[in-house]
Amino acid sequence: MQQTVLSATLRGVDALAVEVEVDLGTGLPSVTIVGLAEVAVRESRLRVQAAIAATGLVFPVARITVNLAPAHVKKDGTGFDLPIALAILAAHGALPTARLDDVLVLGELSLAGDVRPVRGAIAAAEAARAAGRRTVLVAPENAPEAALVRGVEVRAVRTLGDAVAFLGAGHEERAPVVPEGEVARSRVSDPDLRDVKGQASARRALELAAAGGHNLLLFGGPGAGKTMLARRLPGVLPGLLHGEALEVTRVHSVAGLNLGGGLVSQRPFRAPHHSTTPPGLVGGGNPVRPGEVSLAHHGVLFLDELPEFTRATLEVLREPLESGEVMLSRASGTLRYPARCLLVASMNPCPCGHHGTPRCRCSSADVSRYQGRVSGPLLDRIDLHCHVPPVDFAALDDAAPGEATMAVALRVARAREAQRARGALNARLPLALLEEHARPDAEGRRLLVRAVERLGLSARGWDRVRRVSRTIADLAQAADVGAAHVAEALHYRSAIETDNASCSDAARRVERI
Repeated sequence: MQQTVLSATLRGVDALAVEVEVDLGTGLPSVTIVGLAEVAVRESRLRVQAAIAATGLVFPVARITVNLAPAHVKKDGTGFDLPIALAILAAHGALPTARLDDVLVLGELSLAGDVRPVRGAIAAAEAARAAGRRTVLVAPENAPEAALVRGVEVRAVRTLGDAVAFLGAGHEERAPVVPEGEVARSRVSDPDLRDVKGQASARRALELAAAGGHNLLLFGGPGAGKTMLARRLPGVLPGLLHGEALEVTRVHSVAGLNLGGGLVSQRPFRAPHHSTTPPGLVGGGNPVRPGEVSLAHHGVLFLDELPEFTRATLEVLREPLESGEVMLSRASGTLRYPARCLLVASMNPCPCGHHGTPRCRCSSADVSRYQGRVSGPLLDRIDLHCHVPPVDFAALDDAAPGEATMAVALRVARAREAQRARGALNARLPLALLEEHARPDAEGRRLLVRAVERLGLSARGWDRVRRVSRTIADLAQAADVGAAHVAEALHYRSAIETDNASCSDAARRVERI
């Protein structure tokens, strides 16, 4: 006898519906799983057999063939345990088949028959909706996440016995309905900008990055506050929109970071260690997982001590920073992961970090070699470069707090509202709209042309200066981009200074242009 149960497998951040077909034939008792099943899937036969026995049901003595269709797609993960068990029981006649035609099943089984959560529940629920199935059967930990998908009924089952009771005898209490809703994680308070003493230029750069979605590089000696500033950026950013929150939840679900959670309501902040490998940063491995740049989607990716990352690791960031997504090509196909994050990086000016002071003993070759670990093309993709000088004692001793995060966040939200009316953040504004909304006035254009000639800006640099200029104008609530906005934007396109010049020094050089 044959029976089919619908399940799903992950392909990037999406799920592909998979038909679990079971055939009970004559011959020596065995269980064979076909259909490009990975090791974890093939091992499910042992878990399924033990779980059925622990539930008090009879495992059929037959030659059992399990086919996972479509057969040309690789299947990975432990989420096929529950659908395989139910399909075997239904093929054996121990379970009515009426309800199986309208349900998608996903879940791992323990040897005792408990249903455990798996990755990608929200994607599986969307696959169920696309396949026309009205019910999704998952573990209780996956239920809040799956319930975010409108148009499907989510049922939570704790054991294989609960699933059999619900599908067979219709015992509703064994598989309660999970109400549709947005079960958000409890919000953790972000550190406040009022804790930062001094650093007016760096605070301004942080505000510009948040307002326009611009990538930011903070460079300066140790203890100047670079990490402190970066960790306060998420609090300045506005909350996630509903669509953005769903995208973030989907990525975190695929990575296995949202088990037991519902909608991710906070913007992610990811700070990988500099020993991270290229697959760890952009995704990969076996099985393939999203990398840090995707886990920071719609949030902040903070790379502390940028030159300490290997050159190969940093170079894989070039395409995601431009396109906002990661495309991983493998023999089995191409996977796409979203990667629309705000990059914040920090670095010291030299190996010891005290370049330009009597404490530094680094040679010019040491400094050049250290800064050369970060390639020019990567630096060119970072809109804002700002030096963070040491904080003077007067600022540290000042008892008055700095401007609070809330005040900065209000200005950022107002600037983003103006950009939302145009259709995109300034950092990602299409070129046609950039020409319409970010074209400087006559004086600003003359200043920009002279800067291109004297500072050697690339075509990308020209484009980025105009985008930052538009953000500065938005923060000032100015309708047009003027020369003052262009001048301030040019400060942040200067190369990394080796003489400990501050952003204000860069401003004076731009004024001389």
